[in-house]
Amino acid sequence: MRTDLIRKTALTAAGLAFTGGAIAGPVTTAFAAPSAKPATQTQSDRKGHGERELGVRYEAQPNFYYCGPAATRNALSVQGKNINVDDMAKEMGTTEAGTNSINDITPVLNKETGKNDAYRSVEISTPAADGKQTDTLRADIVKTVDDGRAVVANIAGTSTDTDGGVHSYEGGHYISVVGYRDNGNTVTIADSADPTQAAYQISVEHLADWIATRGYATS
Repeated sequence: MRTDLIRKTALTAAGLAFTGGAIAGPVTTAFAAPSAKPATQTQSDRKGHGERELGVRYEAQPNFYYCGPAATRNALSVQGKNINVDDMAKEMGTTEAGTNSINDITPVLNKETGKNDAYRSVEISTPAADGKQTDTLRADIVKTVDDGRAVVANIAGTSTDTDGGVHSYEGGHYISVVGYRDNGNTVTIADSADPTQAAYQISVEHLADWIATRGYATS
C-alpha cells in the first residue's frame, strides 16, 4: 500500500469548526429519488444523454471520524443496501484518527456489492491533478454511475461548489459521488459531514484537485 494514499482523514479543528463541531446523528434525509422508486433507480434516467443521478438513502455520519464508513454506506445505498456503519468501521479499521486510506474502503465496497472486482482504487498522487488525471476521473465517474454505483473519494483541503458554497476539510474527509451532468464535467456529491449540506454539485476539475495526494474507489 503506497504511503501517499495512507493519509489520516479525521477532521481537523478547522474542519470541525466549519461543520459545527461533532456531528449529531445519524440523520436521514430524503435526498434524491422519491421513496416510491427503488434506490438503484435514477431520479430521471438519462443515461446516454450526458447526465444521470442515482437515488441515495442519505445518512449523516454519527461522529466526527466516521466519514469513511458513512460515505461508504451512502454509496452502497444507491444499490439498495443498508449496512451498519459500525460494522463497516470495524472492517475498515476506523479509529478516532479516521480511516487510513481508500484502500481500506475498496474491499468493503466489493464485499457488499458482491463482486471482487466491482471496485478498484485509483490514486492521484500529485499535489494537484493534471489534465489526464482529471479526464480519467471524469470517465471513471460516468462509467461507475452508469453502472448504478457511486464513487467514494478521499479528499483534503477546501473547495467551492457550483453555487459558491465552501467546503473545508483540511484534515481529510470521505465523500460519495452519486451523479453527473454535462457529460461528467459537473458531479453530484453526497456529503455525510453536515446534513444541511447533504448534496451539492462541484466541477470535476475541483474534485480532482480535492482528491490530489489521495485516491478514490471506482468501477
